[in-house]
Amino acid sequence: MNDMENAASGLVSLHLHEGWKFRNSSGGKWRSAIVPGSVHSDLLRHEVIPDPFHGRNELGLQWIEEADWDYRCVFTVGPELLGRANIDLVFDCLDTVATVVLNGTTILRAENMFQGYRLPVQGILRRGRNTLEIRFASAMEYIRTKRPDFHAKEYNDPVGGCYRIRKQQCQFGWDWGPRLVTCGIRQPVRLEAWSGNRIAGARIVQHHAKDGVTLEVFPELASKGGQVLATVTHDGSIVSTHRSAASSFKLKIPKPKLWWPAGQGDQPLYEVKLELQDGTGRLLNTWSRRIGLRTITLERGGGDTPRRRKEKAGDGRFGFRVNGRLIFSKGANWIPAHAIDEKRERADYETLLQSAIAANMNMIRIWGGGVYEASAFYDLCDELGLLVWQDFMFACCLYPADRGFLDLVEAEARHQVQRLRHHACLALWCGNNESISMNVATLAADASLRRGYANLFLKLLPAVVSKLDPATPYLHSSPAYALPGSKLAKQADHDEHDWEVWHARKPVEHYLETRHRFVSEFGMQSYPSPGVAATFCPPEEMNVFSPAFENHQKNSGGNQIILDYISRRYRFPKDYRSLAYLSHLNQAWCLKVGVEHFRRQQPHCLGALYWQLNDCWPVASWSSLEFGGKWKALHYAARRFFAPSMASAHVHGGEQRIIGNYRRHTTGRVDLWTIHDLPTLRRASLEWRLLTLDGKRLDGGRKAVVLRPGESRLQVTLDYAAQAARLGHENLVLRVMLHEHGNGGVLSDESILFAPPRAVPLVQRPLCALWKRVSPGVWSLTLRSDALHLAVWVDPADNKARVSDNFIDLHAGEAVTVQVTSPTDPRTSTTIMSLVDSYSESVPS
Repeated sequence: MNDMENAASGLVSLHLHEGWKFRNSSGGKWRSAIVPGSVHSDLLRHEVIPDPFHGRNELGLQWIEEADWDYRCVFTVGPELLGRANIDLVFDCLDTVATVVLNGTTILRAENMFQGYRLPVQGILRRGRNTLEIRFASAMEYIRTKRPDFHAKEYNDPVGGCYRIRKQQCQFGWDWGPRLVTCGIRQPVRLEAWSGNRIAGARIVQHHAKDGVTLEVFPELASKGGQVLATVTHDGSIVSTHRSAASSFKLKIPKPKLWWPAGQGDQPLYEVKLELQDGTGRLLNTWSRRIGLRTITLERGGGDTPRRRKEKAGDGRFGFRVNGRLIFSKGANWIPAHAIDEKRERADYETLLQSAIAANMNMIRIWGGGVYEASAFYDLCDELGLLVWQDFMFACCLYPADRGFLDLVEAEARHQVQRLRHHACLALWCGNNESISMNVATLAADASLRRGYANLFLKLLPAVVSKLDPATPYLHSSPAYALPGSKLAKQADHDEHDWEVWHARKPVEHYLETRHRFVSEFGMQSYPSPGVAATFCPPEEMNVFSPAFENHQKNSGGNQIILDYISRRYRFPKDYRSLAYLSHLNQAWCLKVGVEHFRRQQPHCLGALYWQLNDCWPVASWSSLEFGGKWKALHYAARRFFAPSMASAHVHGGEQRIIGNYRRHTTGRVDLWTIHDLPTLRRASLEWRLLTLDGKRLDGGRKAVVLRPGESRLQVTLDYAAQAARLGHENLVLRVMLHEHGNGGVLSDESILFAPPRAVPLVQRPLCALWKRVSPGVWSLTLRSDALHLAVWVDPADNKARVSDNFIDLHAGEAVTVQVTSPTDPRTSTTIMSLVDSYSESVPS
């Protein structure tokens, strides 16, 4: 706790992370606490409460939100810190209603989880022993007593009123998360001592021209006076320097290396370092940030220009342009990665964000019902090339707009915009998630609510962004519908949240009828894999309608909807493993249909961000990564349908059920498209083969194709209606592959059926599995069979194991090799199954 930092720069930091204790404010034993952390984590560590994630334990822990909690720390301060003229106590995140007392003096009453606090404490701090106390009052009592006359429609809070408090909204429950309304010192706390002056921050404006990039720097100082020495480095080498009075100045970057999103180029990062000196040259303070040299714009609406005609934009647009290049945004929505234990360090993020990159994503949307993530999240996105669509933390509900609430939001917005604006990854500030789209009728009928919305999302937030980060676009809501009954925010082109598939239970073919400009939410639920389900559900309750399991299905109609969609495509599963497996296949199929349709429409459509990337606890949800990071079928499918170069098949027609439950097929015509979003031209070969289930070739062809940047093109239309009618739709498979020109490498490989999988007469044949140890913790697994196996799932028992490729179509007589990385030996504990095994008794491998 007594570690000193930055002493050489004149600023001294003392981190206060050790020696904390906590208790229920009504009395009781003081216990050790971990800071940063939460009261739920502390109670769990001391075994005062059971695991909130197991079974129905969550339901018995609701008393925690009604209690007040005390945290206390005794620490020692020495002369080095007290010798500075200014001493600040700095909190990055207090969750949420907190009274802070230092040595008996109340120094803060906080009520916003999303605001940082810097409190001057010189004169209160003592040499030697000091006591810091924080009382976290019940968020529920705050909700009952603050703004009790403001009411909004509830969508996810079963108790009600979460919109009255500036606190993580999904703590109060969501349709994928538990209700665990926690509190605590959620991010670092420290003392900072300094003399003379201090750099509070800096705004860096980039000016891009043909002859290079110029950085215009606006230092933000705690007080007036001082000289600033600025240094810009790249890969350890100095590329530009400047010394001036502490006002704005410019730095020329020779031969700039531009930062690009993943798949579009490299991610070079420059460090900008400012050193503040007094009149004698004594160093007072240093400040540094990493930046990427790039421009990002959000293009909306119409307009006829030569560039738009060249890009075939049509009469409208909603999409991002980076460094002048129009890109297709590929990615998913991010929710908090843990329901109670938000350490939010680099390692906590890295596995999930690396998985996003591995699935060929270039954008993450940080959804407005969670939190502004820690700096490590954005650092990783800078390094990986993941653009960040950043919501302000408002979701689904309408919110108060009284002066006190607006003041809280303004302080929050200023803090977060100043904290994040320098990141290369930051592509957009968005006012809220669905606050208009979920409340259209209410807003149309209530002028006072419209005024409140306008004051908050159309005036206050864009004004803060315009002042502190004018280079980053601002969008008032997602989807960006116009405010009902108002001329404000009226735009013809907007992003869309398409929930007709799932909530409205429309068939997945609904996606094929859409003409969206950008889709920032759409999705399908699936169940947790058996290994993940076992972490919360005892064996005797491993049934999706058991009490324990239903507590891990937070969408009230979720089980029925999953089973409905599974029944449309697959046979009835024989056990839970098979049910989970089919739910994964169905989820992957639904999003594959949607994403490929959206990508085939580019540049009319310029983005697909599915719901959702990750989970905050083990649960039935829309995620492609399970809690803990295990890949579902959807994530493997995402790597394929987000591939930079791919072939995409659009199968016309389908299966119809007529009187007497007879089947009528209209499939046969298939359009083969190529999709390419790399910045350079690529030559490839498109190949297709019409096969019987046992691998006999009936027809096929090959076409040389040129893949141009940002282009989707219809290459071939096939008509196999006659063959399907003669041989049976269920007896044919069309295999479509895209090969790299020259080396023949496979860029994409897909097997297309002409009938739903439940109608396909798959023959059960054993899968031959050959394991080979490659290196410590790494094995190769080669699979082969003499029959067609669809969606082969390699599922190691260890939830931390990773498989290089999965849910693979294995054709008769062919072999596929994957790599399994596992902390434990997977050879005898891995389950290998394919579609036929989900309804038939397994044949030994």
